[in-house]
Amino acid sequence: MKVLITGGGGFLGHRLAQAIAARGALAGPDGREHAVTAIRLLDTAFPPGAESRFDCVAGDLSAPGVIERVLERDTGAVFHLAAVVSGGAEADFDLGMRVNLDGTRALLEACRRLAGPPRFVFASSVAAFGGDLPPVLDDTTTPNPQTSYGMQKVVGEYLVTEFSRRGFIDGRSLRLPTIVVRPGKPNLAASSFASGIIREPLNGEPSALPVPDTTGIWLLSPGRVIEAFIHAHELASAAWGVNRVVNLPGISVTVREMLAALARIAGPAVAARVTYQPDERIQRIVKTWPAAFRTDRALALGFRADAGIEDVIREYIRDQGLAVQG
Repeated sequence: MKVLITGGGGFLGHRLAQAIAARGALAGPDGREHAVTAIRLLDTAFPPGAESRFDCVAGDLSAPGVIERVLERDTGAVFHLAAVVSGGAEADFDLGMRVNLDGTRALLEACRRLAGPPRFVFASSVAAFGGDLPPVLDDTTTPNPQTSYGMQKVVGEYLVTEFSRRGFIDGRSLRLPTIVVRPGKPNLAASSFASGIIREPLNGEPSALPVPDTTGIWLLSPGRVIEAFIHAHELASAAWGVNRVVNLPGISVTVREMLAALARIAGPAVAARVTYQPDERIQRIVKTWPAAFRTDRALALGFRADAGIEDVIREYIRDQGLAVQG
């Protein structure tokens, strides 16, 4: 079976490709397990070494002809992770609309022309929610995005649901919490600081905190989100029913709790490398996001959260081979 991952050059996309390759097989459109024969990645750039292991295609998802180059007729699985991140979509409305909305629609339309309806996993976001929110959201909370990025993700969810209802794809959309800790460099995502306040101090570098330390964050580790992508794909269509969207489980922590955990693991001097440098633009975006969920449906479907913030930090230290106390 052939697999396409959009955004395959990003951290999560590349890690997902590695996990699928290690697994060796996925459920096909017929529900039976099939050996994975090819994994194609689409992105504007790729990490070193990716091209030697996977079929990497450099290109803009929303550019004419690109999807036709990467989506072969017998593709059986599509993981759609490509997106302009939250801060970028807010700063450049036209770019966000072109990639996040028009690109998603074009990809779904291309899937209609495949030999059979593929299983289609869409990376959505808790940015789908905003405005006046209850202290704890649940599966009945109505999406009300307050950013361009959140709006584009909600529209993508509706498109995935409609294309599934029509039988064009077998879709499932995952509303991702903030993913912590991401390796590499900061990006334009408004949530980038949530990884930066752990990653940079552990690397011996200062980190600017743009929001108050009382800010709550609903988060999930990279390991758990990769597990969630694959689990979502493997669930039978009947398990989803007519509701093709799920809020992934996560853990709710404040920035203060994250820094306290970092201090316990790596020492107070490491946590002290984080300094509060308020950024009103980031604060305006982040304050619209929910910080706590009750995710009964996701848990019933078999999705899992991390045990706690210390486990998340230790996972990052282990994955990066860092030497720290604790």
